[in-house]
Amino acid sequence: MSSLQPVRGTHDILSDESRRHRWVSKTARAIAASYGYGEIATPIFEFTEVFARTLGETSDIVTKEMYTFDDRGGDSITLRPEFTAGIARAFMSNGLAQQVPVKVFCQGPIFRYERPQKGRLRQFHQLDVEVLGVPGPLPDIEVIALAAHILDALGLRDKVVLELNTLGDSESRKAYRAKLVAYLNDFRDRLSEDSRVRLERNPLRIFDSKDKGDQAVMAEAPLLVDTLNDASKVFFDELLAGLDAAGVAYRLNPRLVRGLDYYCHTAFEFTTETLGSQGAVLAGGRYDGLVEMMGGRPTPGIGWAAGVERLAMMIDEPPAEARPVVMVPIGDETRSLALELTQRLRHAGLTVDLGYSGNLGKRMKRANKVNACAAVLLGEDEMARQAATVRDMDSGEQSEVPLASLENHLARYR
Repeated sequence: MSSLQPVRGTHDILSDESRRHRWVSKTARAIAASYGYGEIATPIFEFTEVFARTLGETSDIVTKEMYTFDDRGGDSITLRPEFTAGIARAFMSNGLAQQVPVKVFCQGPIFRYERPQKGRLRQFHQLDVEVLGVPGPLPDIEVIALAAHILDALGLRDKVVLELNTLGDSESRKAYRAKLVAYLNDFRDRLSEDSRVRLERNPLRIFDSKDKGDQAVMAEAPLLVDTLNDASKVFFDELLAGLDAAGVAYRLNPRLVRGLDYYCHTAFEFTTETLGSQGAVLAGGRYDGLVEMMGGRPTPGIGWAAGVERLAMMIDEPPAEARPVVMVPIGDETRSLALELTQRLRHAGLTVDLGYSGNLGKRMKRANKVNACAAVLLGEDEMARQAATVRDMDSGEQSEVPLASLENHLARYR
């Protein structure tokens, strides 16, 4: 393999793709801000314990997918495979328990060693929203409504379906786990090797198995919703009523679960059929036990994450960015003034492209290539008159404009 190629599962994000990514992130950031979420950034690597403890020592992410290494000081470090654990760590490290409710939005690269496929890479990017410190279903309603709002603004609501389930409280899950294990013990010989291990350690994760035999067994498995206690039923009923009031459509999926013990109550995914077998584009849930498990005080939490690459693949062509004005110096004597004017116009808020070389013909070809809205032609005659010729690239009309009023004349092209 050539060292001049990107590592498998990574790729260079060039201008056109970057523009799509930027539109997804910009849209999400603006809408999250309108809901009162402040943007934060956590490090892209943490002590390995942050993820190993929170994601479960036996989870696929921990055992197969994390990029973990020892640094020069001998500490075990892991590139973040998800955002939530790092945000919970930041919540504790920065004493944010005194500021609840803490509502945050963040974005950035995520790293997982998994088989690359459509819309899924080993270095990819996520949007993430979390609310810490608020019990009850109201923040659950809000974060789901926020997700739906972002997807709608990206033109994707008709391409996705919100799947929703309840995991109940700890009492309900304990009762369900016992019921599920009793059922699965009768089918132990039909389960895959991985699922037999999960049966002992984390039986709910067998619902996520891709093995056909496992899926056949789980198709008849008892459902968590049938073991909910009264408090869990009330929580879920209030959640559904709130989503109805917010105008957020959903489809109940009683087999949608989260395997880790700190998850509770709400679990949800926005899924699509446009990206092949990997259908989830945004997923989240409530995790009231996470902060306590990490050594903090009991703190309720709810959040979601979405893949930027997957959303960028699904959106239509984003709005065009500002068309540039092209500065065209004609002759060596005008170069210095052209550079001065270019900087003046940029500081006035215009997007200005200054070609590095070429005659008038080549520079005008470049103006067409970059879809310029106007060209400022600066020859020695114009310079002597302290003026420039401005050509509208759409109409072809030209006019001579005094340099002193150039910013005002070009203001229409901002």
